Amino acid sequence: MEIDLSVRIAVTADAKLGEGVIWDSERALVWFVDIKRQRLWRLDPETGAHSNFEAPAPIGWAMPTLEGPLLCGLKDGLYLFDPDTSHFTWHAEVPGEPATNRLNDACTDRWGRVWFGSMDDAEEAASGRFYVYNRGEIRAAGPNGICITNGPAVNSASDRIFFTDTLAKTIWVADLAEDGIGEPMLFADTSRHFPDAYPDGPVVDSQEHLWTGLYNGGCVARFSPDGELVATVKIPARDVTKLAFGGRNLGTAFVTTATKNMSAADMAELPQSGSLFAFESPVAGFSQPRAKLD
Repeated sequence: MEIDLSVRIAVTADAKLGEGVIWDSERALVWFVDIKRQRLWRLDPETGAHSNFEAPAPIGWAMPTLEGPLLCGLKDGLYLFDPDTSHFTWHAEVPGEPATNRLNDACTDRWGRVWFGSMDDAEEAASGRFYVYNRGEIRAAGPNGICITNGPAVNSASDRIFFTDTLAKTIWVADLAEDGIGEPMLFADTSRHFPDAYPDGPVVDSQEHLWTGLYNGGCVARFSPDGELVATVKIPARDVTKLAFGGRNLGTAFVTTATKNMSAADMAELPQSGSLFAFESPVAGFSQPRAKLD
């Protein structure tokens, strides 16, 4: 079940909470964030050149848009980031969110909508839920009453959407259409296979399989379309957060990791933790749609 692949460091980011990795196909760049250090990272995988930008608040994700800037989810709402000027501009408030919450993870669908989740920043209260951003309008959509949300993730046809309840160790799936989503159903209980780990950021590949990072699990896991575990890839970090497919032919998997819950002894054992890792995947991803602002 474990696939023996060569995993390399793409960026030595020393991330406290690396997350939100995504491939920007138009610019041929990888974007990812360090939530707790309020950093947005950029990587050119062809040259290895990378840089980072300070966000005005903890940043959970950044999505390329059709209009040019990145749409970003920060603790206090949505911002636009201009890659040319490195400037963040306030864009929209998420209605009804308590001040103790922050935004955590996101994806797009083929209609250009952005699906994202919120969570308690202290990781204690079940105050998180999921939303959809549709050309400027934000509304609640999907499960609620969750402490740590992750995902959503959408498949290539945009007819299935996956939601992760990290502390409950469950991944849910619902039908998706242009007019909304169906009732979420249990897709996978990851505690069956990883009793000490927590499912983190999910993504779907070109064969309709779902991959998830495993926090406190030291790997990424691949699940079949019917929710059965089919493979794992070991990552040289304990707390693995999210995976995205990018690079030439979308065949490279980029993986974010975290260090915020690691002791000095843990770091001595796994000193590469906090890096952005990469490996050549046995199956490619698909091109993620760009978000629509208007």
